[in-house]
Amino acid sequence: MTEVVITGTGLYTPEHAIDNASLVTAFNAWVDAENARHAEAIASGEREPLAHSSSEFIVKASGIHSRYVLDAEGILDPERMRPRLPERGNDEPSIQCEMGLAAAGDALQAAGVAASDIDLVIVGCSNLERPYPAVSVELQAALGASGYAFDMNVACSSATFAIETAANAIRAGNASRALVVDPEICSAHLNFRDRDSHFIFGDACTAIVVERDDLATAEERFGILGTRLTTRFSNAIRNNAGFLNRVTDSDPLAADKLFVQEGRRVFKEVCPLVSSLIGDHLASLSLSGDDLSRLWLHQANRHMNDLIARRVLGREPTASEAPVILDRYANTSSAGSIIAFHLNRDDLAPGALGVVCSFGAGYSAGSVVVRRQ
Repeated sequence: MTEVVITGTGLYTPEHAIDNASLVTAFNAWVDAENARHAEAIASGEREPLAHSSSEFIVKASGIHSRYVLDAEGILDPERMRPRLPERGNDEPSIQCEMGLAAAGDALQAAGVAASDIDLVIVGCSNLERPYPAVSVELQAALGASGYAFDMNVACSSATFAIETAANAIRAGNASRALVVDPEICSAHLNFRDRDSHFIFGDACTAIVVERDDLATAEERFGILGTRLTTRFSNAIRNNAGFLNRVTDSDPLAADKLFVQEGRRVFKEVCPLVSSLIGDHLASLSLSGDDLSRLWLHQANRHMNDLIARRVLGREPTASEAPVILDRYANTSSAGSIIAFHLNRDDLAPGALGVVCSFGAGYSAGSVVVRRQ
């Protein structure tokens, strides 16, 4: 069987950052304005007053301290509370293409691979900025890559699903070198007026070079020992925005056209699903949690990561064994586990084993077991 390796990763981080204090100030200003506007209804008991948020609440609920975004000004404007991203002309590069170019450049350089040597480009993310033409094909053209390209959406698991798809294409002989890109503009689908979720997401883009081992020239490479994916339908995480909204005459600004979730239910149902996925995947490779040096988990919630890591390892993980980047990046959907992998692997010795794992809406979850060569 053809051996497949990861030889390079790249990361695009937006220049704007918002800490919890700034986000809370904007949110509370909007709450005060709304409560004042509905003062009579609140006084009569017809309406409950909206509650303030706080930095302490955010950290306790999620472990998040700040997030990077494409536009901070629009988000922090209490009268707008969403990023301001001007529409681009058809002949201009899309935002996600630009993000992808930045992340891909770093990944290709790390892998020592020319863009023209890439013959498969997969763009996977929670929300694509348009249905067609595919962002991946636009990125392929902008890079000067060859072969074929396509978009995919498995929400927060898009990266791991794309890695398996790329690895399988290489093993089947349909591609030699693949580029997986995850441009996540999560701030655009977040309801910044929802106290329970206004702090969750940030923006970022990652890129991964996957290629045949016998073609790879990079000194640092991670062999893909196996991949395993699972899905289970659930409405606990949902976004109802879509092209049918205009023909169903639904309100495009309604809360359900943005990210909504039942947080406690998600925690209760996803943690055992992911723990079992990783455990079963390791067992199928004659491995166990004791064999792992690193868990690069999806960066959605600190409590979820801690619980999953404990179940997989059978003990409390150290900070280095299950690195956390969501404290400063927040939840970047499919990019999160790849950011953790990108920033926390240089210390691993040859032969060290790790798992890149995603989980999110769908439910969907993906496990990629790798060995440093």
